[in-house]
Amino acid sequence: MVISDNNLASITRQASRPKRWDDPLDPAMSDATLDMLMATEPFASMDERAFPAGTPLRGILRADTAVREYSRGEIVLRKDDYGTSAFLVLEGEVDVILRPEIDPQLLGRAPSVKKGFFARLAQLWNNNPEPEGWSKKSPRASDNPSGSISNGNGSVYLQDYPQIISKAQTAALKKGQMFGEISALSRMPRTATVVASTEKTRLLEFSWEGLRDIMRYDSALKKQIDKIYRENSLKIFLMHHPLFSHLDESSYVQLCEEAQLESFGEYNWSGAYLRLLKDNDPATSANEPLIVREGEYSNGIYMLRAGFCRVSQKFGNGERTLNYIGAGSVFGYEEMVNHWRNPQQEMQSLYSLRSLGYSHLIFIPTAALEKFANRKLSEADFPSSPVPKSMSKPAAARSPDDENALSASLMEFMAEHRFFNGTKSMVVDMDRCTRCDDCVRACASTHDGNPRFLRHGPMIDNLMIANACMHCVDPVCMIGCPTGAIHRTSFGGEVVINPATCIGCGTCAANCPYESIRMVEVRSSKGEFLVDEEFQPILKATKCDLCVEQKSGPACQNACPHDALSRTDLTQVTSLTQWLKRK
Repeated sequence: MVISDNNLASITRQASRPKRWDDPLDPAMSDATLDMLMATEPFASMDERAFPAGTPLRGILRADTAVREYSRGEIVLRKDDYGTSAFLVLEGEVDVILRPEIDPQLLGRAPSVKKGFFARLAQLWNNNPEPEGWSKKSPRASDNPSGSISNGNGSVYLQDYPQIISKAQTAALKKGQMFGEISALSRMPRTATVVASTEKTRLLEFSWEGLRDIMRYDSALKKQIDKIYRENSLKIFLMHHPLFSHLDESSYVQLCEEAQLESFGEYNWSGAYLRLLKDNDPATSANEPLIVREGEYSNGIYMLRAGFCRVSQKFGNGERTLNYIGAGSVFGYEEMVNHWRNPQQEMQSLYSLRSLGYSHLIFIPTAALEKFANRKLSEADFPSSPVPKSMSKPAAARSPDDENALSASLMEFMAEHRFFNGTKSMVVDMDRCTRCDDCVRACASTHDGNPRFLRHGPMIDNLMIANACMHCVDPVCMIGCPTGAIHRTSFGGEVVINPATCIGCGTCAANCPYESIRMVEVRSSKGEFLVDEEFQPILKATKCDLCVEQKSGPACQNACPHDALSRTDLTQVTSLTQWLKRK
């Protein structure tokens, strides 16, 4: 069948391909502001000819930066938040608060309060009859979510800033100094709270993509940021690892210089993962950047600083997942030890390593290992092996007990759905579950009549991972929250939402790859729908908070009469297998 030009035009519509800079950080960036930035250091000293025509320096500054203004006492960054931006001081000053810790409530976070016996008992008859009813008396929320939040732009201010700062140890950053770049590039939580200390503080915000590209084409900025990282974060990380904890100061400096910093995968990996789910395309190894291939020459070790990686081995015509590893793990040390014991043996990687989502790794070359590593350590001295011993055996040599201890199909299921990210995942044994819904009712009783999870989710055999917040190791839901309403608690590390400071923007719900956060219309304690000036409903984000206010822990797990439900740490598969064996 021949299709004419007219027929083709009738069934198609011309459209431009999406481009990276279609969504600039500041759509209102003017030519005058751009000229000002180009005349400001470090950009004034950069060689524009080093940037390719498709990614010019001016283009990066126009699309990937924004000039922000802050008032005195306004919080720029909060310690332990996740963020994708770095900042350059253009005018004024900021204070980096080193110690003591700032009261979490002053940072827009909910207070850590455990309910007493009588308060928990009162939940049985005091629950609000209206769905998502909010009251000023609730420790969770307020009908008037103002507090320290500015109604204009969602900014958070430190109340009584002069008094707080007078008692704190701080470091002042002035014009031309940069901060936040290490956390933005390495996917680590912010290490300190940063507050504007002058009445008119102007900062240049970089998106991590823009900072990455500038570093790629400007060697001076890359060297500067690498130096800061090596002198601070990298050095501290290596000092606390058993392999290098015995070194002196000069040796650490040399080791940091020889270490190579590498990153793989998409920074906001949840977006790519959600697209795969939408297209019914499983998250298999074909979608994951290859770091090390099995059988290739092993010329060093990889130390995982942030993110997750899949360890696999050839099996038939494909590969099977042996394990997934997270921050603090080491890959390649087993091969290195074998070589030290048998110098004549060729060093070949025993397994393949792929990045699951975004990962930040430190590569230590063989020469540096032989010079600086504590070679007296065996694999038993620290968790170096990325592969459980039962799975490292050939298939013919594995016993039934080995297979039960760590199911290969379970590993594939966990990796494909990215469940390895969850520290408190809701795992349900559907063979034991009688669908009595006692877990749902217990959750509702604990949360003012409103359950915070759905009792359904992906399944493998008789196991279901329910759509309840997993309190992830890498909580991508936190990225982009403008007020810090979604945050980790100070002690247990649970990921919770403070409704009093949630502005209903929906960023956390859009980022969550597990459909565990929902935006709901809220009502006053009298049942009235809360609306804004344009009579649009006010939304709040809700999710499982792991019953942080309950001394007894998660109500869902405690209420299950058949031991069919467990809040399990899936970052360690052995936690799940031990629960299954116990049953």
